[in-house]
Amino acid sequence: MSLKIILLVAILLLPHFAYAAKNILVFGDSLSAGYGIAIEKSWPSLLQQELVRTQSIFTAVNVSISGETTTGGRQRIAKALKQHRPAIVIVELGANDGLRGAPIKDIETNLNYIIEQSQLSGAKVLLAGMKLPPNYGGPYTTEFDNIFPRVAKNRGILAVPFLLEGVAPDQFQSDNLHPLATAQQRIMLNVMQELKHLLH
Repeated sequence: MSLKIILLVAILLLPHFAYAAKNILVFGDSLSAGYGIAIEKSWPSLLQQELVRTQSIFTAVNVSISGETTTGGRQRIAKALKQHRPAIVIVELGANDGLRGAPIKDIETNLNYIIEQSQLSGAKVLLAGMKLPPNYGGPYTTEFDNIFPRVAKNRGILAVPFLLEGVAPDQFQSDNLHPLATAQQRIMLNVMQELKHLLH
C-alpha cells in the first residue's frame, strides 16, 4: 500500500476517532435502574434515545443498582470509573440512605467522596437532588433535602434540584416510591435541563 493511500485512509478515519463517543455514566439506585418497569422505558434509556436523536457525541452508560446506597456507591465508584472512563458522571444516590434513616453526615461524606473521585478522573459531575416523603419527620427530612444543594455548591458542580419534580402522585407504583414508565420522560427532561450545560 502506497504512502499516499495510507495517508488518505488516515484522513478519512480521523473524524471517526476525533468524535468518538464520550460516556455519560449514570451512577444511581432503583430510580435509575428501571425498577418495576421495562429497562428500555427507564429514564437513562430515554436519555440515550435523546442523545441519538440529537446526534450527540455522548453515550449514556447506566450502571445503577436497585437498593444501592451512598456507601455501596462509594465502594464501587473506582471500578466504574476505570471501566467506563466517563466524561460526565450523573450521581443519583442517597434516597435509600434517607429512607433507612442513615446519619446525614455519612450520606454527605459518601457523596463528596464519589464526586471527588469522579472529578479526579477528569469527569464532570451532575448531582441528582432527592427529597424524602413528608411522613419521615420534619427535622430529618429538612436536613436530608439540604444535603444535595450543599454538596453541589461545595464541590462546584451542577445539580438537578429534585429528580422527581413534576411526577404526579398517580405516576408512582404501588409502593409510592418508584415512578411508573409514564413518568420516565418527565424525569429524563429534569436531568437534561441541567445536563445540557455539560454536553460540550
